[in-house]
Amino acid sequence: MSTLILLRHGESEWNALNLFTGWTDVPLSSKGRDEAREAGRMMANAGIRPTVVHTSLLKRAVTTANLALEEMGLEWLPVRRSWRLNERHYGALQGLDKKQTAELHGKEQVFVWRRSYDVRPPALEAHDERHPSHDARYAGLAPDAVPASECLADVVVRMLPYWYDAIVPELFAGGVVLVAAHGNSLRALVKHLDGVSEETIPALNIPTGIPRVYRLNEHLVPIESRYLGDENSAREAAEAVAKQAG
Repeated sequence: MSTLILLRHGESEWNALNLFTGWTDVPLSSKGRDEAREAGRMMANAGIRPTVVHTSLLKRAVTTANLALEEMGLEWLPVRRSWRLNERHYGALQGLDKKQTAELHGKEQVFVWRRSYDVRPPALEAHDERHPSHDARYAGLAPDAVPASECLADVVVRMLPYWYDAIVPELFAGGVVLVAAHGNSLRALVKHLDGVSEETIPALNIPTGIPRVYRLNEHLVPIESRYLGDENSAREAAEAVAKQAG
């Protein structure tokens, strides 16, 4: 049996301001740093010790992993990073206020942009300074791999090769794998693991800073999954995520 831990980064400064973030590299808020440390304490109290860590290239996920590992005294663990674990790219919505965007375009349209499986938000122009092609960390990617906007289906497509090539071998080897990433890259992974349908996935919300632990059989099929800590707290935190555009 293998163990996989999914950890959405703690609250970021733009989460606190209710802004679309996407690939914008925003730091954790003070609350988010506390959430990251608490995630480490939750894992330690549950007797769960990761043996390897995977993060995105965005500092809110990197910092969350670092603080959680520090809390567990595991700063020395090997850490692997990939753009394939980045948050969904929100295109031209990045930096906009979610509530104001809903007032301008309508709540229904913003819900489609935020939560639909296969509808992308408006794309960034290539010359826009927010476009990933202007960021040195993505300089090695093929031009057609650099997104100007993404839907969740796009995130599934770019995340799954990393799952199969980097994470699955470590699970088969008996590792306890911690993936510190983002709401949508983790939704993509949960969709794959739990077989969530395209119709149901819009309703799935992942709370910040609460580890979700999977026990997987020899075929990496989930036997059990649960959030650590109080179930009501996890449910309330997920509901708060769902209301962010309101």
